Amino acid sequence: MPKIKKRLYKSLVRQRQAGDTRLRIVEATRQLLQSEGYAGMTVEGIAQRAEVSAQSVYAIFKSKTGILTELLDQATFGLDYEDAVQKALSARDPETRLRLAAPIARQIHDAQSATFDLLRGAGVVAPELAKLERQRERLRYERQERMITSLRDARRLRPALDYTTARDIFWMLTGRDVYRMLVRERGWSSQKYEGWLADTLVQSLLTPGGLKLARRRPVHQR
Repeated sequence: MPKIKKRLYKSLVRQRQAGDTRLRIVEATRQLLQSEGYAGMTVEGIAQRAEVSAQSVYAIFKSKTGILTELLDQATFGLDYEDAVQKALSARDPETRLRLAAPIARQIHDAQSATFDLLRGAGVVAPELAKLERQRERLRYERQERMITSLRDARRLRPALDYTTARDIFWMLTGRDVYRMLVRERGWSSQKYEGWLADTLVQSLLTPGGLKLARRRPVHQR
């Protein structure tokens, strides 16, 4: 095997091993949170359960907060999320593209709610949770840029909306607070939330000429 191919092969093997190590550490963290709580989730305990050294845990994640961030990211922005985003952005019709943002928001919040419930139940302190939530919201806002850019480039945003306002509205409507109020506090099903969100996004952001709501039943009749 030529030297270049050997180096490439070794590099791919190391990347795969590093990815496996990250997954083991995160899964060990999840198990310790469930069994020992946040106070009992020590780096040494994580390392022992993941069968790596404590130095490796610190080298990869820097701190316990870094591991919790990865735990949330794996639950929220995994392969299913990336597939859903690509499906939405590849849709040719802007309305279809925007409606496909609703199941993405539902997927994110369903996953985040379960993970945050785990963290709260494990005794993660409120300031730490608030910091994690702020980080996830910033990341979500950044990742939504492609959707609003695609609608603007297709000239389908409402005339009264500038780019930044449209992006802020999209971020707000797909946000965790709206999901929490409707699903967690008012008892909506995730499916009902998703249908309402799809309709609301279209009504709020797209030019009236592109609306096709007449063919759809109101959310409360589904």
